[in-house]
Amino acid sequence: MTIQLSDRQRLLNKVASLVQSKHFNPVLHLVDWLALVESRRERILSALNDDDFEHEVNDLVRQLKTSHTGFVHRRSRRIPARNAINATFQRWIVDGSEYWMFQDVHPGGPAYAAGVQPGDVLLRVGDRCLKPPEQPEFGVGGNTSITIRKRNGTTIRVPLHLPGPKSKQVPISTPQPVLFTTLQNRIGYLKVSTFPGVVGIDVATDIDRAIESFKDCDKLIIDLRGNTGGGVGGLRLMGYLTPSQLEVGYSLTRRRAERGYAKEQLTRFGKIPKHKRSLLWLVLRYALVEKSIVVVTEGLGPRSFHGRIVILVNEHTASAAEMIAAFAEENSLATVVGKNTAGRLLSGRPFKVGDGYILWLPVAQYLTWSGKLIEGVGVAPHIEVSLVPEALLKGRDTQLEKALELLRD
Repeated sequence: MTIQLSDRQRLLNKVASLVQSKHFNPVLHLVDWLALVESRRERILSALNDDDFEHEVNDLVRQLKTSHTGFVHRRSRRIPARNAINATFQRWIVDGSEYWMFQDVHPGGPAYAAGVQPGDVLLRVGDRCLKPPEQPEFGVGGNTSITIRKRNGTTIRVPLHLPGPKSKQVPISTPQPVLFTTLQNRIGYLKVSTFPGVVGIDVATDIDRAIESFKDCDKLIIDLRGNTGGGVGGLRLMGYLTPSQLEVGYSLTRRRAERGYAKEQLTRFGKIPKHKRSLLWLVLRYALVEKSIVVVTEGLGPRSFHGRIVILVNEHTASAAEMIAAFAEENSLATVVGKNTAGRLLSGRPFKVGDGYILWLPVAQYLTWSGKLIEGVGVAPHIEVSLVPEALLKGRDTQLEKALELLRD
């Protein structure tokens, strides 16, 4: 399919109009949106082919410098590695050249299934060498292969199966959301890699099961490294940080921000239903209300590990996971260890613009209860600890080691 010039003009005008009317804050970061569109119009319309046209429009909307912002065709299947193969990367030098080293590899994801480990180095995708600054991207639905240098120095080529997306508008692969175990010295270890589902009933149930297994533990590590965020299932995890009901923060739509508001008067959400049959009630409860909503913890009662919790985060911790880290810091409920989080915390929505193209825009922002904005800033840890590549090559996790040291002390 080749899009004609008149169709390109129509699509670009639609994008310009949607950003102007729907984007949470069109002047965020002092971007003069309409002037930016006109400055790039000729370049966008004269793109050599449809892929270049998509790339140019995508680059245009990225100048808004907000997360959850992009322009893609529904046939497009190249997405960031964190969503496609459930893995993240950091830069590393191999034989004098810079490559991408695997950092978070989530169980249940395609990279994990292929035998990839943190510390392995990505050399090629298919037959093509891939190096920084080019970001690793993969298709979903199909098969490819990757060449990796293992931690022991051997180079191997492994097949990579990329399952098809569960949603056409959100083409992502979902790893196993919750893992848990009990470590020595009565330390519970809970890793959450994502919060799938808008309401998050299933992931909330998994978190309940993990906490129940920690009934003999008086210390807890919550590992949110590489967590891509998701729905409101993170509310259950925040509920286990404190015995009482506390305000976490609030979403704020553009309309509400422009008209003014009192956060105490916004609609409140503070309970994840136990059964999916309750979803209809939930839809009816919130369908007609303005989507600026206060999030409140569920009040799940005291736990033996309260006061002795460490939360691990890194530069790939995003969205709902950042809400948890910020809530813990703001209320002194845990010690946050690791690296500054990603700062990707807006509520996004897809808009159809025609000819199979979808424009993703943020339509609401999130603030902590004290009014702190996480978008573009992230959450700074109490104790900054890097994941040292040299240690990773030996199978050591320096961030987890620091968490264990704090709890043992």
